[in-house]
Amino acid sequence: MLGLLVAFASHAAGPRAVRKTVESSMLVTGWVLIATDGSISKLELDEPDKLPTGVLSLVEQAGASWRFEPLLIDGVARKARARMSLRIAAKKIDAERYEVGIRSGYFGEEAMTPEERLARADSIKPIAMKPPIYPESAWKVGARGTVYVVLKIGREGAVQELFAEQVNLQVIGSENEMDRMRDMLAKSALNAAKKWTFQLPAVGENAKEETWVVRVPVDFQFHGYQRPSYGQWDSYVPGPIRRAPWDTGFDSAQSPDAMIAGVLYDARNSLRLLTPLQPG
Repeated sequence: MLGLLVAFASHAAGPRAVRKTVESSMLVTGWVLIATDGSISKLELDEPDKLPTGVLSLVEQAGASWRFEPLLIDGVARKARARMSLRIAAKKIDAERYEVGIRSGYFGEEAMTPEERLARADSIKPIAMKPPIYPESAWKVGARGTVYVVLKIGREGAVQELFAEQVNLQVIGSENEMDRMRDMLAKSALNAAKKWTFQLPAVGENAKEETWVVRVPVDFQFHGYQRPSYGQWDSYVPGPIRRAPWDTGFDSAQSPDAMIAGVLYDARNSLRLLTPLQPG
């Protein structure tokens, strides 16, 4: 069953146009084993028994065509096992049919649990990440969704630069209303994130860097909200993806909204996909 969006009244015709951009989606996660030439030697999906048959076939067929930029260590191509997160989107064609496809993806070894990250000395770790305050102005209009934040961390472990790359909403209004809601949530997320602090890598190549770029999806949900279980559909209005002016390493193939809320992503550990997510 596809998820439902919250809608609120508006005197303008805008909400009807916004409804056309609504996507029902789910995040599908797993692993890919990448050969030295960048091709996929194996694809493993998490909890495949919970995924719709059509989604399983879609990902498996797409994965067979993927090719990544080879992972080089000391100039030599190496095999890699990378964490995968895909956003599968379903858009309504008519009363009976939906068009299902892979909307976005993210591939990298950085999608670790907090326990895994704390155990590694070669990764950047959070010290203090106090969650943002739910803005009263956003609460009054029913605004909820996810803000995808990118941060530049300096050698003191403090945030030097930050930017909201995308804001996806689970509420419908006119375009102007949606813009205001995205702005409310983004400002709250950035105000909190600028105070976050991090422990820098102690060993490895990353320990020698002057700055680190990390991404953190931040959820804004009402008290008592229960996110759909893995393999179930949820609905949202995707916001535009914007590039941080200082992020020269931005990879357009790696989309923010394929990242999992609450996970810290180290941009240097992401892998570059050279082929389309979905062929044809």
